[in-house]
Amino acid sequence: MAIKSKFGSLRSVQDFFNIKRLSKPQNFSEIQSRISYNLNYFSSNYGIIIGCLSIYTLLTNLLLLFVICFVFLGLLGIGKLDGQDLNTPFGSFKTTQLYTGLVCIAVPLGFLASPFSTMMWLIGASSVTVLGHAALMEKPIETVFDEETV
Repeated sequence: MAIKSKFGSLRSVQDFFNIKRLSKPQNFSEIQSRISYNLNYFSSNYGIIIGCLSIYTLLTNLLLLFVICFVFLGLLGIGKLDGQDLNTPFGSFKTTQLYTGLVCIAVPLGFLASPFSTMMWLIGASSVTVLGHAALMEKPIETVFDEETV
């Protein structure tokens, strides 16, 4: 049973985790053929896997999650001022000063959060997971007959 979503059809979990269809490819052209077919066939499932890995990386790198939320909420708060000055008991701050303060805090914290290494881990983990599954999962038998008749 396939579920229809706005991203295309989400293939069933039974089809995605069918271990009877897992096998070692015989040569490189078979790997390419399997990856090409399975990336298209299971695209929504692979998108969910990448999304889950992204959430995992943010939950394991809490400083990066804090910096992202800090910048988002800071920009949202400054935008709500509609160009007006922020009046506090400590003084009045212009929006340009608020943006400068946000940058001065967010950039050093952003470097400490190591977003580059987090992105590299996410790309590597996603690539190994998705391409590994796509390369090892055989195509359905119906597609083999369709390719031979062409």
